[in-house]
Amino acid sequence: MKKIAFLICCALTFVNCSKKDFNNQYATIYGVVSDNNTGELISVASVVLSPGGKTKTTGTDGRYEFNDLDPAQYTVTVQKSGYQTNRKTVTAVIGERTEVNIPITKNN
Repeated sequence: MKKIAFLICCALTFVNCSKKDFNNQYATIYGVVSDNNTGELISVASVVLSPGGKTKTTGTDGRYEFNDLDPAQYTVTVQKSGYQTNRKTVTAVIGERTEVNIPITKNN
C-alpha cells in the first residue's frame, strides 16, 4: 500500500512540474486601448497581432489579451472606425506577461 501511495505522489509531482514548465514556454501580450485625448477606454476596437494574424476585439473595459505566444517580436495594431490606426512593436518573452497599452486618436 505504501508503494502505491508513493507512486501516486511521484506521478502527481511529475504532472504538476510538467504543467508548470509547459506554461512557461509561452508569452502573453495584453493591454488597454484608450482615447489619446480623453483617456476614455475604447471598446470594440480591433487589435491585430503580426506576425500570426491573430485578432482580438476590446471589451467594454478597453482590454485585450493574446495568450500562448511564441517568444518573438510582434507588432500590435489597433483599428477602430472614426479613429486613426496606431501600432506598437513589442518583444514577447517566454514566461512573461508584456503590457502594451495603445492610445488612438479620433479623426478630425
